[in-house]
Amino acid sequence: MKRLFTIAFLLLTVTAFAKGPKNQYVRIKTSYGECIIRLYNETPQHRDNFIKLAKKGFYNGTLFHRVIQNFMIQGGDPDSKDPKKATPGAELGNGDVGYTVPAEFKDSIFHKRGVLAAARDDNPKKASSGCQFYIVEGKRYTEGKLDTLEKAERMHGHKFPAWQREWYETVGGTPQLDQSYTVYGEVITGLDMVDRIAAVKKDERDRPVADVPMTVELLSKSECKELDKLLGLEQ
Repeated sequence: MKRLFTIAFLLLTVTAFAKGPKNQYVRIKTSYGECIIRLYNETPQHRDNFIKLAKKGFYNGTLFHRVIQNFMIQGGDPDSKDPKKATPGAELGNGDVGYTVPAEFKDSIFHKRGVLAAARDDNPKKASSGCQFYIVEGKRYTEGKLDTLEKAERMHGHKFPAWQREWYETVGGTPQLDQSYTVYGEVITGLDMVDRIAAVKKDERDRPVADVPMTVELLSKSECKELDKLLGLEQ
């Protein structure tokens, strides 16, 4: 009996150590630096779709084709790596992968500075693009401006909780996009890359005058486990 108990204990111990990380992290590299993003488990469809595309190398060579300072930087359009469609001055932002991802809005997830969110067209269900995304640079908002935003028709009566208001007032973000575009991750390091890209010279369509290509890679399980530990998310 003691031997069986010992074997069972060892098996449980091995299983515990063999468990994978709680979160998946990705690295986005550009000539303006790099950032690491944690994908949210609370938005599993968006998380899994991004992981699937990153594994294929889909994003490598795509551009951040639309940047607006104090707002966001957008990328992931497959047309942006097609020489015939990505000539200087050409309009980008219409490329896709032939499917959308259902909206995954969560009251606890909002457009704070540094989040990763899905772009979309004006479809009534607010389903996300299957590939295009943006990272929020954002800006700080006053209490009065947040009050005004709450009254806007596009907010459909949405109210900002006190703790989110404090974040928007002190750190910043893009509150006007809440409950309209799905947020599914956040930058945990390297937010200065976003600031640098948002500040580049651009044309009248908000496209950078000099191309800003990216590479996207998934971090290994060991790297993800270490980041979980550093962020206190391993439990």
